[in-house]
Amino acid sequence: MRYLALASDYDGTLAHDGVVDDHTIRALDRLTHSGRKLILVTGRELPDLQSVFPRADLCDRIVAENGAILYHPATGQKRTLATRPPQSFVDALLALGVPNVSVGEVIVSTWRPYETQVLDAIRDSGLELQIVFNKNAVMVLPPGVNKMTGLIAALADLKLSPRNLVGIGDAENDHAFLEGCECSVAVANAIPALKERAEFVTHGDHGAGVAELIEKIIENDLAEFTDGLRDKPPKLLSRNSRGG
Repeated sequence: MRYLALASDYDGTLAHDGVVDDHTIRALDRLTHSGRKLILVTGRELPDLQSVFPRADLCDRIVAENGAILYHPATGQKRTLATRPPQSFVDALLALGVPNVSVGEVIVSTWRPYETQVLDAIRDSGLELQIVFNKNAVMVLPPGVNKMTGLIAALADLKLSPRNLVGIGDAENDHAFLEGCECSVAVANAIPALKERAEFVTHGDHGAGVAELIEKIIENDLAEFTDGLRDKPPKLLSRNSRGG
């Protein structure tokens, strides 16, 4: 096998409105039974993910908080890969009237249209922090932390190379980890900028697109799509796919 693992985003990719449907779950199960690894790469905090995704056991590793947390579902082992911004930064957000502030083990997040206030809080605090967008989500992380840095840690744990990896996503924060995969795929509902930079775009949206990709990985290890990788525009997966 050339592609030994699939790295997938959660919201907007595997999940639709936070839920992974049964068809997609069955596809994930087929992937793992084919001998391949599944790595979930998400901006969600781990407890939040576990509350909406009961089949975390299908994952060999979970990269949570947009690259800041690495979790091994089979053992329950969790590793923090970065340092959370100080409480003074969170207090500054609240003082500026930013609502719905969520504080994870590392990530601090809220929602648009409060990105300007978040930027003001970063500036006024004198801290070196970065803002990462995920559609309407506004996430604050230490500099250099992204989905790819977390994925690199996961691959090291699994003793795998990015050359053996297919990645699939839908949003702004997926650029980093898809760029690091040997084969990058965007679901049909992905933002235009991600579709433009992916090697392939699925016909199906959300989980149906992931199932479509898994079907092709199991069927022929994506052999029919390996010529001309990195060509633009991205190639569509075969319309004969049964995964939609």
